[in-house]
Amino acid sequence: MIPAPTSRLPQVGTTIFTVMSALAQECGALNLSQGFPDFALPSALTDAVAHHVRAGHNQYAPMAGVVTLREAIATKVLASYGAKVDAGNEVTVTSGATEALFCAIQAIVQPGDEVIVFDPCYDSYEPAVTLAGGQVVHVPLAAPAFCPDWAQVSAVIGPRTRAIILNTPHNPTGSVWSAQDMQQLQQRVRDTNIFLISDEVYEHIVFDGCRHESVLRYPELAARAFVVSSFGKTFHATGWKVGYCIAPSALSAEFRKIHQYVTFSTATPMQFALADFLSACPQHWQTLPAFYQAKRDRFCSLLDGSRFSVKPSSGTYFQLLEYSSISHEHDVALASRLTREAGIASIPVSVFYRQAPSDLRLLRFCFAKDDATLDAAAAILQTL
Repeated sequence: MIPAPTSRLPQVGTTIFTVMSALAQECGALNLSQGFPDFALPSALTDAVAHHVRAGHNQYAPMAGVVTLREAIATKVLASYGAKVDAGNEVTVTSGATEALFCAIQAIVQPGDEVIVFDPCYDSYEPAVTLAGGQVVHVPLAAPAFCPDWAQVSAVIGPRTRAIILNTPHNPTGSVWSAQDMQQLQQRVRDTNIFLISDEVYEHIVFDGCRHESVLRYPELAARAFVVSSFGKTFHATGWKVGYCIAPSALSAEFRKIHQYVTFSTATPMQFALADFLSACPQHWQTLPAFYQAKRDRFCSLLDGSRFSVKPSSGTYFQLLEYSSISHEHDVALASRLTREAGIASIPVSVFYRQAPSDLRLLRFCFAKDDATLDAAAAILQTL
């Protein structure tokens, strides 16, 4: 008899992103569910990849990342947040932000530790904490603003609290933490041994003149933090799976112990190309807020007069649509039905909660799409 494994993640199934993208493909539906652009990368970036492939940069990169890329990241961080980071000891290139989040969690969480997350929270956090032997403590973000309730945070911090995972700009809601939020966080972790894991993959996609409040702007927070970002989100190349983690040298050393046995290193020609592009074309990330705000505004304006309630996203390339005037179906059921019957795929927001509010009626749509896709999507949504 072949033994059956005992699952270490018995409550975990296939992610909602895989499910909805597969359903969209099966039904031939417009896929505004999974967060990926449907337009081209900057040509200078793809040209740089081809150059480095031909130049022979096709073998293992250094475990921590190509030196020129880590230096370019440090330069961007200084320009963006006024923070000086050591490219050699504090910057690690990873195979996507999800790997960086996993490695950060494994580096610090011990059996019995508690990790605070904010619901609705990205679905990769809790499984990684569970695998480390930790327990997740969920703090809800109240709709429609989805801002932290700091009294609730204070109430759940205890002697077993090992880490807080924050995500701003926030997926799936599109909310953005303020400077006051960061100051509140600072007060609550001061004089504690709590670590921070800051998921900032949408750092350059913030709207309406707001500033991204990176943990790196706050030295007191940065001293205890792993800050994770994503080239896939910034450069429209989600399939490259290239991200990075910035952390103080002692934390980075522990992080790299995990990273070296998860992926060891990340695709070499992509790293060289990203280094070139970061240095030569800083205007790309500098103009990204305006680029995506135009898409957000187009999508929202196209929904004027529809039966959806629309509060424009403050960041990310996701827009929530409230549908209580259309249906009282559970959001998972409605998302599936709209994919099959209306030809448009979205993500139900309830899947990001430990326990979603009973009256939650929200679907998440990705607007990182070309204008024709957004126009076609809005035309469908206007008929509902």
